[in-house]
Amino acid sequence: QVQLVESGGGLVQAGGSLRLSCAASGIIFSINSMGWYRQAPGKQRELVAGITRSGNTDYSDSVKGRFTISRDNAKNMVYLQMNSLKPEDAAVYYCQCNARILIISPRNDYWGQGTQVTVSS
Repeated sequence: QVQLVESGGGLVQAGGSLRLSCAASGIIFSINSMGWYRQAPGKQRELVAGITRSGNTDYSDSVKGRFTISRDNAKNMVYLQMNSLKPEDAAVYYCQCNARILIISPRNDYWGQGTQVTVSS
């Protein structure tokens, strides 16, 4: 199985920055896409940013121009640089990947436990 561990969350003032990291480990044949999702209290989990293995990225409209997703395929890691943070960015941020654990295995989605991001106004 694939384990995802996020780090880098915390408390920051509005306008500040945070960098989230996520490390994938375990039995991994290949990782296709990776992404960051977030869930605020009382709201559904939403996609924040995604990145393909080749580096193509996609962002939600609410974070375009402020957040940057990147990945290191050699280290099986994905990052989210968050700048100009707003109170509405506060949420639990989850790392996600679509991976194959064996060459004959189907691709499955895997999730981290989440890291809290709090933005004070």
